[in-house]
Amino acid sequence: MSRNPFFRSARRKTATLVGAAAVLGALAVGGAVLVPAVASAAPAVAQVDDVTAYNQRAQVRAALDTAKTAMADAAAVNADVKASGLDLGQGRKLVDVTGLTSAHEVLSKGAADKVAVHTALAVAVTDYSEKVESQVTEVRTNLSNAVAQKQAADAAAAAAAAAAQAAAEAQAAANTPDGARATAQQIMASQYGWGDDQFQCLNSLWNKESGWDYQAYNPSGATGIPQALPGDKMATIADDWQTNATTQIKWGLGYISSVYGTPCSAWGHSQATNWY
Repeated sequence: MSRNPFFRSARRKTATLVGAAAVLGALAVGGAVLVPAVASAAPAVAQVDDVTAYNQRAQVRAALDTAKTAMADAAAVNADVKASGLDLGQGRKLVDVTGLTSAHEVLSKGAADKVAVHTALAVAVTDYSEKVESQVTEVRTNLSNAVAQKQAADAAAAAAAAAAQAAAEAQAAANTPDGARATAQQIMASQYGWGDDQFQCLNSLWNKESGWDYQAYNPSGATGIPQALPGDKMATIADDWQTNATTQIKWGLGYISSVYGTPCSAWGHSQATNWY
């Protein structure tokens, strides 16, 4: 039996190539095998010249570096997705690097142990790394879209809240006696064509009835600035008649217009009968 060390080395390299073949057969992205499996029985390893060996080692190193970069990029985007707490919808949510990590480990150990250069595995690892980077781009895009949607929703909610706050402040201002007077004067001019003379009559009338207090209440049941009797008559304008001076003013002006024609006529009736 020959004790030539070259043959012992060749047997070790052959066994390593068989292990690499198993990894190649298992590599897949999204269920699709990336490269054909290496034949289960590797051919006898021939000695290669120094230039070829150098090029093969360089190819392995490049594949390892590419894989490390892809795994780092995947880890970064996965961390960003988890930190965001956002729902990425139906698209890809995380990058799966399980297969690439295993292949990188096998290729790294093979290079470190100075076993046969796994050029086929290096090609597969590089291809797998490119597919992982493609997943990284997809997930990063999905995350960016989710962030943009969240920002838009937040902006819309903030705008709605600001509008509601502005409306509440405007109503609060209109609910003061001075605010109610200003509202009444504006509605009188725009909807009825009544000027300052009619406003003076209205001011006198509602000063007497309620002092322009939207919360005014008489034991008889008369309610609000115009002292509607009963108060729920004003619901024909809006359901907020109990809390909104503008609603009460609109109802009161409509009542005066339909019954007396003008505020001055209503004021004259009130002076004569003590009611209107």
